[in-house]
Amino acid sequence: MSDETTQNETQAVADDDPQAKLREDIIAAVKTCYDPEIPVDIWELGLIYRVDILEDAKVEIDMTLTSPMCPVAGELPAQVQMAVETVDWVKECKVEVVWDPPWRQDMMSEVAQVQLDMF
Repeated sequence: MSDETTQNETQAVADDDPQAKLREDIIAAVKTCYDPEIPVDIWELGLIYRVDILEDAKVEIDMTLTSPMCPVAGELPAQVQMAVETVDWVKECKVEVVWDPPWRQDMMSEVAQVQLDMF
């Protein structure tokens, strides 16, 4: 199955399922957030561990950082929160930084590995 076929099927599901569409929109918002030292968005880096959409239009996200010593540790979660809160129908977003499991390079998507020439 080609990537285009998979994308078309995913879009068809999202068109029929408002919750799936909202999740896609949230992920798209997260993909606008970058670690300034790495030219790949944080979704593709594998830094987002959990996205829960609650009934009252609230979103909870667990994310990690590439290192506990990350210089943007105070900024990046707030950036994710602001990006997600711009999505239609999202009233509030809570982002929690977690360290378990620790981030590893193999958590990156194939897209990120190719972009960073790490395949």
